[in-house]
Amino acid sequence: MEQRITKRIKTITEFHRSRGLPHPEHPLVSVVDYSTVIRPEDIGEANWVFDFYMISLKIGINGQLKYGQQEYDFDEGTMFFISPNQVFRIETEPALQEKQSGWMLLIHPDFLWNTPLAKVIRQYDFFDYSVHEALFLSKKEEKTINEIIENIEQEYRATLDKFSQNIIISHIETLLNYSERFYERQFITRKITNHHVLNRLEEVLNEYFNDNAPVSKGLPTVQYIAQKLNISPNYLSRMLTTLTGQSTQQLIQDKLIEKAKEKLSTTDESISEIAYDLGFEHPQSFTKLFKNKTNLSPLKFRNSFH
Repeated sequence: MEQRITKRIKTITEFHRSRGLPHPEHPLVSVVDYSTVIRPEDIGEANWVFDFYMISLKIGINGQLKYGQQEYDFDEGTMFFISPNQVFRIETEPALQEKQSGWMLLIHPDFLWNTPLAKVIRQYDFFDYSVHEALFLSKKEEKTINEIIENIEQEYRATLDKFSQNIIISHIETLLNYSERFYERQFITRKITNHHVLNRLEEVLNEYFNDNAPVSKGLPTVQYIAQKLNISPNYLSRMLTTLTGQSTQQLIQDKLIEKAKEKLSTTDESISEIAYDLGFEHPQSFTKLFKNKTNLSPLKFRNSFH
C-alpha cells in the first residue's frame, strides 16, 4: 500500500505563503482567486490537512481531489466544503494546460469564536460529505454564491471596525444557507440516480439478512449501508429523507420489521430467537421497536394469524 506523508497547514497566512500568494489582508478570513494560485510541485505526493474551513467553487482545475478511495474530477464547476482536520489529497494532471478558475473561501475557526455560527457550523452536513458528493451549481445559483463571496471580500478589504466581523459572519451564514437550499435542489433533480441508490439499499439489506449476517455482526448500521453504497452517511440520510421522507436508520428499521413479521407469521421461533436472528442483543429492544412501529407486541401480531 502506498505510503504518503501528511502535511498540515495551520494558518491562512501559511496557506498563502505555500501557494505563492501575497500576505492575506485578514489573518482569519480570505477569498483566494484560483487563477493566482501556484500549486507546489509536491502537491500530489502528500495528504493534506488544514486547520481551517475551506469552501470552494472550482472550474477547470485539471486534477482529482480524493478522500480515501473517493475521487472527483473537476472538469466542471462544482462547489465543495472541507472542515478543519479532514484529510484529503490532490492528484494533478500536469499535461493539461487549461486555465483554472474559481475561488476558495478560507475561514479560521478563531474568526467564528464567540459567535452563534461557531456552535452551528458543523450542523451543516455537507462539511462531512465525500468529494464525489460535491454541489453542482446552475448558472443562476453560481451568480448568487459569487455575489456573497464578493460581499465578504469587499467587507474585509475595507477599513475594519466593530461591525466588520458580524457583517462577514452574516454573509458566511447566508452562503451556507444557500448551499443548503441548493443541495436540496440537487437531491430533487437527481431523482433517477437517487432511486437507483434506493433500490441498491434494498438489495444490500436483503443480502445482509439472507446471509444471516445479523447473527454474527448484529443490527445493520447506517455506516455499514453507506460504505456498501459508496456514499457518506450524512449525504445518504439526507438524500433518502428528501426522496422518501425517511432517514437511512428509519429505512433499516422498516426492513427489520418486515423481516420480523415474516418470521412471526411463518415460523414457530420464539420471540427471543427471532430477536437474536435479526441482530438484537436484547429481546426487549426488539419488542419495543416492533411495538413502536406496529402498535402491536410481537406476540399479539403472531396471535392475529391464529
